[in-house]
Amino acid sequence: MKDTHFIIKEITAKTAYNVRHPVLREGKPIDSCRFDGDDLPTTFHLGYYIDTQLVGVVTLLEKAHPQFTSENPFQLRGMAVLTNFQKRGIGDALVKKAEEMILARGGTAMWMNAREIAVRFYEKLGYEKYGEPFTIPKIGLHFIMVKTF
Repeated sequence: MKDTHFIIKEITAKTAYNVRHPVLREGKPIDSCRFDGDDLPTTFHLGYYIDTQLVGVVTLLEKAHPQFTSENPFQLRGMAVLTNFQKRGIGDALVKKAEEMILARGGTAMWMNAREIAVRFYEKLGYEKYGEPFTIPKIGLHFIMVKTF
């Protein structure tokens, strides 16, 4: 990690919109940043700050996937790092912190619908493709990826 003054901490869903919107929903209404389950008590959001600037976010929802069985699985959603801060290990740090927090909450697996361009990123962190690729309208080709702990 190149950034010496950083912290990863829990944030609110609305705070996460500040990074979700420009990275994942650019040109769409701000309401498109809201995910079902954002405000559930079992959901948590992490923010990566450099000094006081929020530059990366991720959301974790306690949610099963119908195609595989794990006790207390979590879904990763809304992983985003501002363009000017990508390729610095911020995404890796967010995923690793999320895994630690999921384990602390009794979780046994994490899964996500990964965009095609993110597959290699998740594979490097130990995630594996599961099932066939699929298209999310207006967003693109995705793969289910999973890692058990």
